[in-house]
Amino acid sequence: MSPPRVLVVDDQELIRTGFRLILTARGIDVAGEAGDGAEAVRAADELRPDVVLMDIRMPVMDGLEATRQILAHRPECRVLMLTTFDLDRYVYAALRIGASGFLLKDVTADHLANAVRLVGTGDALLAPSITRRLVERFASQSETSQGEERTETTIAGLTPREREVLTLVGRGMSNAELAAELFLAEATVKTHVARIFTKLTLRDRAQAVVVAYETGLIKPGDPDR
Repeated sequence: MSPPRVLVVDDQELIRTGFRLILTARGIDVAGEAGDGAEAVRAADELRPDVVLMDIRMPVMDGLEATRQILAHRPECRVLMLTTFDLDRYVYAALRIGASGFLLKDVTADHLANAVRLVGTGDALLAPSITRRLVERFASQSETSQGEERTETTIAGLTPREREVLTLVGRGMSNAELAAELFLAEATVKTHVARIFTKLTLRDRAQAVVVAYETGLIKPGDPDR
């Protein structure tokens, strides 16, 4: 599989340059750069990157609105949010609208490249401990941009097994870990996960984690397993 094409978005030129050098040195194609959200939306339409590294706090248009617009036009694109804070409410909002994960700006070079490759395959980047704290902090306070609330009715169409699978996905389990936990074949687990995503209109595991908390399948303070 060829490496993903990346758009780097940050209002600090030094950060953009650093990320470009790191990624290109590891064989990842940086298709372009943007210094604010409005530029990012235009560049995503023009360059059609596979992955966007998106800063949150920028002039003209912030990363949240830029992410919303990019994913509305190009739902196949993957967005990784960049932040200096691991408990940033804007990151949480971005996960709700379809971002595939987030990275702290002090990430190591290898972690950055591996994260870009991971989301480029269509997976979500979930560091379970950080994601869990983020979701626990903001799930009870959040609203989507349309004012939609996720409640028990959101998951009413799931079977009992699908609810169980969604709960474990929300706790950060991989398909292999799910298979071992539920004594199922991994192919069966993949089928359950795919059906959950289809029924709930989810892009990936990042959104599944959010839904698991907001619908009460997982409550803050629940054990990891």
